[in-house]
Amino acid sequence: MRILVNEEPRDIATATLAGLLDELGYGDARVATAVNGAFVPAARRGSLTLDEGARVEILAPMQGG
Repeated sequence: MRILVNEEPRDIATATLAGLLDELGYGDARVATAVNGAFVPAARRGSLTLDEGARVEILAPMQGG
């Protein structure tokens, strides 16, 4: 399936947001997620099914000093 991840086209094999995070190497990392402009809490990622053309945003915290 083809979706957009952070505005970049991606072909993915998984159907859920949690599966996408694993597929992209995020695993258990603490990230914020949104699908089609709507925030998705971590507790819903396993049950949220992605559709063809979905727009996914993944934001990871930045550290600095």
